[in-house]
Amino acid sequence: MAIVDLVNAGEQQQMGSKRAAAEDGDGGVDDSREYYCRRGVRHLCNSGITRLPGNYVLPASDRPGQAAGAAAAAGGSVKLPVVDLSRLRVPSERGAVLRTLDAACREYGFFQVVNHGVGGEVVGGMLDVARRFFELPQPERERYMSADVRAPVRYGTSFNQVRDAVLCWRDFLKLACMPLAAVVESWPTSPADLREVASRYAEANQRVFMEVMEAALEALGVGGGGVMEDLAAGTQMMTVNCYPECPQPELTLGMPPHSDYGFLTLVLQDEVAGLQVMHAGEWLTVDPLPGSFVVNVGDHLEILSNGRYRSVLHRVKVNSRRLRVSVASFHSVAPERVVSPAPELIDDRHPRRYMDTDLATFLAYLASAAGNHKSFLHSRRLY
Repeated sequence: MAIVDLVNAGEQQQMGSKRAAAEDGDGGVDDSREYYCRRGVRHLCNSGITRLPGNYVLPASDRPGQAAGAAAAAGGSVKLPVVDLSRLRVPSERGAVLRTLDAACREYGFFQVVNHGVGGEVVGGMLDVARRFFELPQPERERYMSADVRAPVRYGTSFNQVRDAVLCWRDFLKLACMPLAAVVESWPTSPADLREVASRYAEANQRVFMEVMEAALEALGVGGGGVMEDLAAGTQMMTVNCYPECPQPELTLGMPPHSDYGFLTLVLQDEVAGLQVMHAGEWLTVDPLPGSFVVNVGDHLEILSNGRYRSVLHRVKVNSRRLRVSVASFHSVAPERVVSPAPELIDDRHPRRYMDTDLATFLAYLASAAGNHKSFLHSRRLY
């Protein structure tokens, strides 16, 4: 509780301070940080602004296309490795799929999952209800604003609005999903079908996660019994992201470079591109593959794998033409569980590379650092 209080205290201090916007020629828009954190970017977009408020303008070196070389500026794209779960379920083909999964986790830290068994009506319904939530009147969405990072439902804006020096062009709705029966009653009641649609999607997403995670442990050569039990009783956080049209997308980001806390993140995207991954020193845009899940290795899995699998930096670009919606599901163990490198992956040639970690360690880190550039995972490294 003390750690959460530290986070809240930081937010109260920062929300109370005001910083003049570099550009605000539209009149009637309060230029304080508090205003932007309270209202979010969907409200700004709906207000008809034509220039980006200064609170959202990144330093020149951090703007899209500036920090990662010519390929990023040219809009390079990547087709991620594809893991076909229907083939994983065929004994004669399982080995080949495991090799594809293993190579993707080592080389990219990202892959796409197809033929996962989640029906089009489930994934399509989730994206549809997500769009309709962000179309609700501002007062309806504001009901779910909270500074409590442990709240089972939380509406907010930016990336880490407690500490972001520059705000990100994103609004979000976070929904705790486990245990589902205990938390769903706290979820928004509007749109009227949100609870039904989102809970159906969360259950299906959890099933896919468990199947992919079991395969990842098998590919690593790690005995998965205890880990899988911990994950079955662990955490699932669903973050519904809204990236509205941005008047000057070249000056800002939807999310800054970061890696994910947890074991695996499963992302459902609409048809609008925006997710970028860092690969070979360049930012590459992920081509959306309809009906697939984009899956990335989280910090916990890199630690468990003793560095064999890579939790890599990724970010989100925005655009001036089309709103983008995504649904990211973060999966890990219960907050009190400690994550350590697997003993099977430590020997004289592969010494232990990471300290143990748990949620309390992560929250303490959030209360003391900006969290960009993957520094939490770096803080757990022994060498």
